[in-house]
Amino acid sequence: MRKSLVLRVLTAALAVLLVASAPNLRAAQRDKALVGLVRAGDRGDRHTEALKEEVRHQLLMLPYYSVFDWLEADVKPDGTVALGGQVVRPTLKDDAEKNVKKLEAATNVINNIEVLPLSPMDDQLRTVVYRRIYNFESPLFRYATWASPPIHIIVRNGHVTLKGIVATQMDSQLAYMAAREVPGAFDVKNELQIEERIDEKVTRK
Repeated sequence: MRKSLVLRVLTAALAVLLVASAPNLRAAQRDKALVGLVRAGDRGDRHTEALKEEVRHQLLMLPYYSVFDWLEADVKPDGTVALGGQVVRPTLKDDAEKNVKKLEAATNVINNIEVLPLSPMDDQLRTVVYRRIYNFESPLFRYATWASPPIHIIVRNGHVTLKGIVATQMDSQLAYMAAREVPGAFDVKNELQIEERIDEKVTRK
């Protein structure tokens, strides 16, 4: 009887801990999806790892960063940060460089971010692809409720590329099929990464 009571108490305590930790887990997943993977030149270097996180934070702070942009960075042990990706607004490219240059540990910032060409047709295509992927009736709609949806839609001259991090291979395939159904897209390239696989790579390292 006493053992049964103790088991119930322990089970209840574990449930409370799991519920309390769930928001933190979801927040961490959102952070990983908001911006491209910030690569570090040497994972064993604490200073490089710290700079990598600071760079990620600065990019996340950009007010106009949207699902139609994609930012990434390569952080070297000597403090060099190479920015890359594609953005719709030229000001976003400049703001990304300014934010990273503020970091004391960033000794040099190389801005390789591409500004996508102005095109009303591309703008229309972005909107239609977004609506198809984040459709209310789609299982992917849950991502639309995030502060910054993780599936990024990059459109250049009618060519669509999907970037970001999703939870499963099925989610990746659903997004790809939804984008493929949009008329006017010349082709669709699926570069979505799977969160489970990324976690496995990090664990192995």
